[in-house]
Amino acid sequence: MGQRMQAAGGCLIAVVGAGAGLAVWAVNSRDRFQRFEQGPDWSVLYAELPLMVLGGTAAALGLWALGLRALGLRALGRRVRARR
Repeated sequence: MGQRMQAAGGCLIAVVGAGAGLAVWAVNSRDRFQRFEQGPDWSVLYAELPLMVLGGTAAALGLWALGLRALGLRALGRRVRARR
């Protein structure tokens, strides 16, 4: 896999992870934002939203790195077997 393909794949995976984090955060966010007989809870926006987006991005990039490492180790094993 070329270096540009790896970079593009990493960027795409980061965007997908951020979207997944946003989707997870969006579930019942209205219920968390408006508490019963209280004012709005702004920590839902300034604390939970960025953490979910960054967490989704980090999780997706971590899985992507593990996948590349597994593919790299498999390719290395093939090269070693081919030399024998």
